Amino acid sequence: MSRIAITSHSNAGVTLVPDLFIDAWMPQANGEFVKIYLYLLRCTHLPDQELSLSSLADVFSCTENDILRALRYWEKSGLLRLSAEGASLTGIEILPCGSQRQDLDEDFSKSSPVPVKKEEPPASPPRLSAGRVRQLQEDNEEVRQLLFLAEQYLGRTLSSTDANRILYFYDGLHFPMDLIEYLIEYCVSRGSTSLHYIEKVGLEWHKDGVSSVSEAKARTSVWNKNYFSILKAFGIRGRNPVSGEVECMKRWLEEYGFSMELIQEACARTVSQTGQPSFQYAEGILGAWKRQKVCTLEDVKRLDQQHRSSQKSFSAGRVRKPQTANRFNNFHQREYDYSQLEKQLLEKQLNE
Repeated sequence: MSRIAITSHSNAGVTLVPDLFIDAWMPQANGEFVKIYLYLLRCTHLPDQELSLSSLADVFSCTENDILRALRYWEKSGLLRLSAEGASLTGIEILPCGSQRQDLDEDFSKSSPVPVKKEEPPASPPRLSAGRVRQLQEDNEEVRQLLFLAEQYLGRTLSSTDANRILYFYDGLHFPMDLIEYLIEYCVSRGSTSLHYIEKVGLEWHKDGVSSVSEAKARTSVWNKNYFSILKAFGIRGRNPVSGEVECMKRWLEEYGFSMELIQEACARTVSQTGQPSFQYAEGILGAWKRQKVCTLEDVKRLDQQHRSSQKSFSAGRVRKPQTANRFNNFHQREYDYSQLEKQLLEKQLNE
C-alpha cells in the first residue's frame, strides 16, 4: 500500500471551496465524488496524515476502486492532476478551478498503469449565454415572474446558474411558461428541490414529446399509478419511491417490458421469501424471467411446474445407501442372566 502525497494551491488552515466549483461542477457530479473532493481539500492541511487509497476507502466505507473512480472523474474535469509509479497512485495535485491547463499530461488512462475503468463525466445540456439570460430577465416580465415563483417553490434565492438552467427550458427547449411552472411544482411535490433533479425530469419530458401541462399530468398520472402499485405490492405505503427504486421499476416496465401483474407477482414472492421488501431480490427474480422469456403468469406457472418435476426426479433418483456396520456393533450381541451371575458370586464368597 503506497502513501499518496497531496498538494494544493490554497492557504493552509482554511478549507476553501470556490464558488465556481459549487456553481459549475458540484450540481453535475455524483454526490460521493463531491464528498471525496471536499475531503481531499481538507487533507491538504494535514501534512502528517498517512493518506492512501486504503485510508480514503476506510473514511467513506467504500472500495479503493470507488475512490479511484472519483479521482479519475475529477482529473477528467480538470480539477486534479494524478501521478503514479508502477501500478501505484503516488500523487494528487488539486488544481485551481477554472484554470486552463495547456500543460495537462495526456489522458491518465493512457499514461498510468493504475487499473481504473474510464469514468466519463455525465453529459449536461447546453446552457444559455450570460448575455441571453440577462436579456430575458430585463425584457420579459413573464420570465421575471417565473423566476420569482421558482424561488418561492424552492425556498431559496436562485443563483445565476439556477436561473440559466430554468430558462433553458423556456428559450432552449421552448417549454410554455405554465409547463415550466408545473415541472417545478411537480418535482417539489415529490420532495426534491434540486435543480439537477428538476432538469433531469424536464429533459425526460422533452424526450417523450411532452409540450403541455395536460400531457405532463397524463404522463405523471401513469407514472404514479404504476410506481405506487409496485410499492403497494411490496407493502410500502406513505412515501414516494427513492431514486434507486425508480430506476429498478423503470427498468422492469420499460426495458424488460413486464406487465404489472408479473411485477406484482415477483414482489409477492420477494416478500414471501425474505419477509421484507427488497428491490434487489425482486430484480433477481425478474431478471431470470427475462432471460427465460417469460411474458405471462402462465409462463411463470409452467416454470414452477418444471422446477417441481425436476425436484421430484432428483429425489426419486437418490438411492438410500444401507447402513454400514462399524467395528463397535459388527458382532453378535451376548445375553446375560444377571440374577444367576449374582447368585454364583455369593456362593463363591461363602465357600472361601
